Parts: sequence; C-alpha cells; structure tokens
Amino acid sequence: MSDFVQGGQITEAKQALDRLRTNMRVTIKGKDNVIEQVITCLVAGGHLLIEDLPGVGKTTLAYSLARSMDCAFSRIQFTSDLLPSDVTGVAIYDETIKEFIFKKGPVFANVVLADEINRATPKTQSALLEVMDRARVTVDGEAHAVGSPFMVFATQNPVDYEGTFPLPESQMDRFLMRLQMGYPLAADELEILRVSRLAYDAIALNPVITRGEVLKLQALAQQVFIEDSVLDFILKIVAATRTEAEFKSGASVRGGLALKVAAQARALVNARDFVVPEDVTELVGPILAHRLGLARQTSDALEERRTVTATLRRIVASLPPPV
Repeated sequence: MSDFVQGGQITEAKQALDRLRTNMRVTIKGKDNVIEQVITCLVAGGHLLIEDLPGVGKTTLAYSLARSMDCAFSRIQFTSDLLPSDVTGVAIYDETIKEFIFKKGPVFANVVLADEINRATPKTQSALLEVMDRARVTVDGEAHAVGSPFMVFATQNPVDYEGTFPLPESQMDRFLMRLQMGYPLAADELEILRVSRLAYDAIALNPVITRGEVLKLQALAQQVFIEDSVLDFILKIVAATRTEAEFKSGASVRGGLALKVAAQARALVNARDFVVPEDVTELVGPILAHRLGLARQTSDALEERRTVTATLRRIVASLPPPV
C-alpha cells in the first residue's frame, strides 16, 4: 500500500465509480471501454472531446454522464452564428441601480456539453480557451469563477463535413482526451432500437454520485503513487514523438503531464493506489493523438487520425515498459 491513498479511500472510490459505471450503462450499450475512458477523464479533472460521425451516440454519452452526477449541467448548441458572449455571458446595464451587471452564460455549470463545437467560428471556439484552462471567465477585466468541478464535454463531427471549422491546436491542447464512439455491435444496436428514443430529454437517469464525491475522487487521483520508472517511461514516449519523422512536431510538455495525470486517474478507476505501465500504454492514443499532426499534407482527417494513432502504437511497442 502506498503512503498516499489509504485502503478505505480506495474502497469508497470503487463504490462510487461502480455506481457511475452501472448508471451510464443503462443508456450506453456495448461501449464499456468508452465509458471507462470518460470516467477516467472526469476523475483526472480534464476536458473531453468526442469526435465521430453524426448519430452514433456522442451527445447521449454526454447526457448520461451529466445526469448521473448531482451537478449543474448546461448544453450549448454550437452554430455558425453563435457569439462568444452567448457562451461566456455579457455585462448588461441595469437602469435601476445604474450599474453594469454580469449575466452569466451557459458555461457557468459543472458539466458543459459543447455540442458540435466545430460548427462555430474560430472566434467563438476561442471563448472556451480561458475557462477550460483556468475555470474562470474574464469579462470587462473582471474574473468570474465557474465553479468546481468543471468539465467541458465537447462533441464534433469530422472536419471533412461541410460547414465545420477545424479546432486550432491551442484549443485541441485544452482537451485532456479525444475519443471515438464507433458503431455498436449488432446485439447492442438491437437493444438500442428496442428501448431507446431519439429525444435526449427522454434519458431517465437519476444522479448516483454527488458533487462532493467527484471532487474527492479528483483529489485522490492526484495522490496515486507513480514510480520514477513509470515517469521515465512516459518521458521516453513523449521524446520519441519529437523525433518521429511522421509528425510535424512532437508532444508538448503539457502532453506529457496530461499522460501522467490520466494514468493516475486510470489507476484509481481500476481500484489501485499506484500506476502500472498499462495505465500509460492504454492512454497514449486518447491523450496524445489529437495533439499531433502529420508532417505530410493530407486532406482526409480520418486518414490523418488513423496514421497518427498507428504511429503512436508503433512507438509504444518499440519501448520496453518498466518492470
């Protein structure tokens, strides 16, 4: 047992996470691995980007997570005419008191669903930069905290689709993880056809985890023990991306830190108080792939994503894990 997390805390964390898993599986069929990664991102205190084709369950996944927690939730439908102030809020002059009053935007919640984020213009997308980094919004020189915990759960369709704006590198780097849903297996899709509805409001889930429990899980994840040998393994992976000819540039220092934090969260999600090499290798793709681009030009976003992921797998396979 490590000196950081006690056995009783691990047991409590496991019980809370088991309730969360079970609740999300009510509406998300056959995607246990995706659910595990979403929960890992939550426990790590990071933001999540789900990128996939329309209609495969991205928004349903976000709703299932949000409704499973006793936290404030808001949804922002990103469109081409959405303004930054529609996201963050705006100062309005109040005639009765002769002062400007800040009216909070929908970003003031614990879980914010940024639906189809790449349908908004880059200017509106950039309205999320500060709040995703600092959990606050600055309007007219005054900072406003959005609360804690805070998670942006963004969905987007592939950039090849008409009417979308690719997220800039600075925006992509704010997301701890990027995941894909994929099509369900036939048996799971049959179950979806049998019991599900098209309307997201029809998702009937009760909260099974409190705001306080989420904050406690996030604090525990930071205390999970990680050996120097595992840290060195993370560093070797990051360094290898910087010398890889396929990539135009390697992973940043932020990328390495993100991999460490996510590995600690994955260990806790798996009821361990220490990180093992598998925690790192299983997260390399979701953590680093969206932070890397190909050195060669390609107009096919799906092809680029597959090539980057395959290259990362090759890098990991070439490095012996610590024993």
